[in-house]
Amino acid sequence: MIDILITGGRALLGGRFQEASLSLEEGQIHGLGAIDRAGRVEIDARGLLVLPGIVDLHGDAFERQMMPRPGVDFPIDVALIDSDRQAISNGITTVFHATTWSWEPGLRSGENATRLVEGIELLRPRLLADTRFHLRHEIYNLDAEEQIAAWLDAGWIDLLAFNDHMDNTVALLDNPKKRTRMIERTGLSSEAFDDLVDNVLSRASQVLDSVSRLAQAARDMKVRMLSHDDETPAAREAYRAQGVTIAEFPVNEETARAAAAGNDAIVFGAPNVVRGGSHTGWTNASEMIGKGLCSVLASDYYYPAPLLAPFRLAADGVLPLARAWDLVSAAPARACGLDDRGVLAEAQRADVLVIDDTEPMRPRIVAVVAAGRLAYIGDADRISITGVPHSIAAE
Repeated sequence: MIDILITGGRALLGGRFQEASLSLEEGQIHGLGAIDRAGRVEIDARGLLVLPGIVDLHGDAFERQMMPRPGVDFPIDVALIDSDRQAISNGITTVFHATTWSWEPGLRSGENATRLVEGIELLRPRLLADTRFHLRHEIYNLDAEEQIAAWLDAGWIDLLAFNDHMDNTVALLDNPKKRTRMIERTGLSSEAFDDLVDNVLSRASQVLDSVSRLAQAARDMKVRMLSHDDETPAAREAYRAQGVTIAEFPVNEETARAAAAGNDAIVFGAPNVVRGGSHTGWTNASEMIGKGLCSVLASDYYYPAPLLAPFRLAADGVLPLARAWDLVSAAPARACGLDDRGVLAEAQRADVLVIDDTEPMRPRIVAVVAAGRLAYIGDADRISITGVPHSIAAE
């Protein structure tokens, strides 16, 4: 008997939608098309979309579960389990927790980064989404280099991003509102924060050599790398020369074009698409997609966004849905080197979404299958279960 049988949906197969049934066995897709066998779990997908699960290579919304208000901490296991439920219920079956390790104390400190990477390793068997560690290394955080290299060697880092927010931090010191928010996050006094910034800046001459050593360590371990908020083509090209092949949130079109010319993966935020523009006033993701200058969309700070964004792109006439969905499934999987997911095909990992698209731009998830497990039910009337029980998070 088939583990899970999804019948009669409009499945995204080979870049186009066609009516088909899917059989899922032992965590993989084992059959596509007309299937006459029964399943232990059967999902009636007639009139619904059947799509590959979302691969989210950059999401930091979990920080709100760790610290919902400045200075208010919750245990890491509570935060990770709640974030897992949010990700799965929004169709994210592979999630990279984008964890910033900065030179700051507090939320983005080495202590929190350590708690998170150790928490992921410990809780991985209990989490429904395939949960991975995306380390966002603030390059002025020179004291972290040795530990990051050790984590790379241990295989704990799945993606390594190079961040440089120092100029922005200095620029915001004279903005009272932004300054207060930054300092609250660290738990320092105003004077202590200024002293810390001065100390970090005093070591600026050591930063590029540190980046080169870490990039070499990542290449040795075959860990994919990203550069964050590249401001110029020269910056993008310098990172590419170090093997950093993913451009994350380039801040202008000129830099995005340089990334495209180098065949880099180009990441923008799905919330940018859903909202109709960047909340910071920077690059408009939909415009970049229309110009062929964005290949991946990520949740960034909002887990529902990768599900919503492809439908918004289709409704706005930017891309047909089949191509738009590639931005949140197959393309991020390729960028991360995960060749076992992102598409509905034989022998692929059984990460499958069943979606009601009746209401334009408001897709509703009926069911989520993650690695062959029925992980979420949004419409129990569509599901029949016999025999072996499955892990289920019911709405």
